Amino acid sequence: MFTSRLAALVLATGPAWASGADSGPNLGTPITPADLATWSINVQPDGTNLPPGSGTMAQGAAVYAQKCQHCHGENGKGGVNAALVGAPPIKTIDGTRTIANFWPYATTVFDYIRRAMPWPQPRSLTDDEVYALTAYILAQNKLIGEKDVMNAQTLPKVRMPNRDNFIPRFPDKLPRGAERDL
Repeated sequence: MFTSRLAALVLATGPAWASGADSGPNLGTPITPADLATWSINVQPDGTNLPPGSGTMAQGAAVYAQKCQHCHGENGKGGVNAALVGAPPIKTIDGTRTIANFWPYATTVFDYIRRAMPWPQPRSLTDDEVYALTAYILAQNKLIGEKDVMNAQTLPKVRMPNRDNFIPRFPDKLPRGAERDL
């Protein structure tokens, strides 16, 4: 009895169901290249995909005080979250991770800030604010000068002090020639 009812239901709804098959499952609208571009923000170690914009330490200090200090403490010395400044550029006995000893590329710092900060409003910073924050953090760690401007041309040139102590998870994503440095 169940089987005959199921067969009758399939036969009765078959034509209506089949007519909708040409239009797809109706799960949404197609994504345009412009829509996809807003989410395609991967920045490579060599600087590929860095956006236009720029920032300085002074600009970054203002952004930091407003949007970062609560979690990372005054001058990046550690708040309720990780310290951004203060450990030597080597792995410390207590395992303190800072920009100087934890990140292999300055572009990776930019990429992380752009994607994940500030918590809990990731991706709410402008590209200029991200460049400024990156400049502020790098200058606080004495990796760049206080007057240096960070942008798509200068940021990839910053050499992180602990870069050679990393084993790359994705060696094919390293900048051309970097595999010789490992």
